[in-house]
Amino acid sequence: MTEGELLRWLRRRDPRLERRLRNDAAVLPLDRIDPADIATGGMAVTVDHQIEGVHFLPGLDPDRVARRLLAVNLSDLAAMGATPRYALLALAAPAAFDHQAFFRGLLAACRHFDIELVGGDLARADRLHTSLTAFGSPPAGGRFLPRSSARPGDHLWLGGAVGLAAAGLSLLRLGARWEDGTLHLPEACPQRGALATIARRAILRHLEPRPQLALGHWLGRQSRAAALDISDGLALDLARLCDESGVGAQVDGDNLPGGDALAALCQAMGWETTHLQLEGGEDYALLFALPPAIQPPEAFQCHRLGTLTADPRRTWTVQGRSQPLRRSGWDHLS
Repeated sequence: MTEGELLRWLRRRDPRLERRLRNDAAVLPLDRIDPADIATGGMAVTVDHQIEGVHFLPGLDPDRVARRLLAVNLSDLAAMGATPRYALLALAAPAAFDHQAFFRGLLAACRHFDIELVGGDLARADRLHTSLTAFGSPPAGGRFLPRSSARPGDHLWLGGAVGLAAAGLSLLRLGARWEDGTLHLPEACPQRGALATIARRAILRHLEPRPQLALGHWLGRQSRAAALDISDGLALDLARLCDESGVGAQVDGDNLPGGDALAALCQAMGWETTHLQLEGGEDYALLFALPPAIQPPEAFQCHRLGTLTADPRRTWTVQGRSQPLRRSGWDHLS
């Protein structure tokens, strides 16, 4: 399939693309941008890569690559409290890559999250390299969420479990695979029972991030909140939030959600649970700070993780024993 043929195929898949993919650049209508957006900073814009061999293992189904690419971008918008609006794609792939399967997955995910793909660029490369730029506006009746708005005394909250995604990636590296729509666990992993169920959940957590857009929207409507998503590890991302707000943190390690299930899997596999929880990354749960008088609704299933402090140090307390929380996690440039 030539590039022109692929573009014509895409235009048939979505009537909006019939209008968009005809010029050198997309012209985005202002009627989708509420005047209040300008008063609160315009549109939030984020860009993320998904590179074969860096962000996912070779051989991942193109449909899953596309859905994962959109999800990690939308997680950034969720951390800003933003509502997804538009996306631009850059896709470089080998000649044999199934472009149609990729775009079927991407367009289906765009429809699910009500975000419009408005254009992009295609190229050939020796391995798959994808990049998506996503645009979002503030939540209705709210504002964007800067990391710098946390204050000493705020409560620190976590929107989901941490460590499972890193465990899932480890299982994939050991040989977990999809075959005929079935997920097969590596030989080193229990094949049946509760541990097998946890292992499959961990793999799906890595492959299929779930952006917490509704939680981000709720946070954006509060009197004050600071947030970011856990993409590079809880310890590193917490340090980033603290740096921007000029605060420290006292973290209760006994309150991390999903710890028992992860601990059971780690014990079976010989892994260190705390390492995966603090440094694993790619959980894409929201880490956020709120004034003590504000609590997230129970429907979001958030867990209070600790308290922010005027002392810039960060401590980690487990079973009554405290220690410094190191600034450690995934750094693409280290």
